[in-house]
Amino acid sequence: MTKTLLEQLREMTKVVADTGDFESILRFKPQDSTTNPSLITAAAQMPAYRSLVDDVLKSAKEELGDEASDKDVAKLAFKRLAIEFGKKILAIVPGRVSTEVDARLSYDRQATMQQAREIIAEYDKAGVSRDRILIKIASTWEGIQAAKQLEEEGIHCNLTLLFGMHQAVACAEAKVTLISPFVGRILDWYKKDTGKDYQGADDPGVKSVTAIYNYFKKFGYKTVVMGASFRNIGEITSLAGCDLLTISPKLLEELDSTKADLPRKLSPENAKTMDIQRIPMDQQTFERMHNEDRMAHDKLTEGIEGFSKSLHELEELLAHRLSEIGASTKPELAAR
Repeated sequence: MTKTLLEQLREMTKVVADTGDFESILRFKPQDSTTNPSLITAAAQMPAYRSLVDDVLKSAKEELGDEASDKDVAKLAFKRLAIEFGKKILAIVPGRVSTEVDARLSYDRQATMQQAREIIAEYDKAGVSRDRILIKIASTWEGIQAAKQLEEEGIHCNLTLLFGMHQAVACAEAKVTLISPFVGRILDWYKKDTGKDYQGADDPGVKSVTAIYNYFKKFGYKTVVMGASFRNIGEITSLAGCDLLTISPKLLEELDSTKADLPRKLSPENAKTMDIQRIPMDQQTFERMHNEDRMAHDKLTEGIEGFSKSLHELEELLAHRLSEIGASTKPELAAR
């Protein structure tokens, strides 16, 4: 009997759930899980997670005191909420969870490192091994250099919002643990720019991740590749064999309900036989290649702005929720 696409994919690729919804993680049993500000914001509005959100808000309010503004409490609660979701996810998945640094710090190397250390300290306090945490950082030059230092400190990183080969090579040279090239967002840009549609191996996002994967395996880099941001299962099946793929619950369900043969498309053995030129990388080369790559330039800027907007929305949501529970919070705190 033919296995489902998801069953076959698991035999050659680590499957990661791209969600903050615990029910979906329980259902599909991924190896790892990853979240981002948009996913956390969506999950925080689900009735199932109201008590978790309220507990984080009350704790932040208690820590900062009654004089703190709802906005300040919401900012602290946002940081704690991502970690609380991470801890809950780690109770379900056997592997790792990615927790994201504030996207508004993407061009600030020192602030990125400081927040990454704060996140790890919270997980340390909860008794969670560092080997189970990936700190998610945008693939700016500053973010990559922050990740290089963090990796040297034993803090593992997932470099996200990655669209170009220059970003990937810089990450590999920095010895980061994992990168997340965004397949679907690359496709979106090319469809808008050219007016064409693309399928399977012709998909520009698939081509980009294939080239990155082959480059890493050809030159023996330890950094692993996790394709992300998929628009359809054709993109996923075209990358079968990639180190990891992070997939939304909707597409996981489609893969799990489809039976067909799934041939392996990517392998280290094939990559090692390819004629690939090595790219020397420094900041000047990175910036030149980034400016020459309109797609990568546009999508990195757009991605940081989008995640920053989601963070702002989440803080607004938390501040509003705090005002709703304020009447009940004050007597409770006074009784402690």
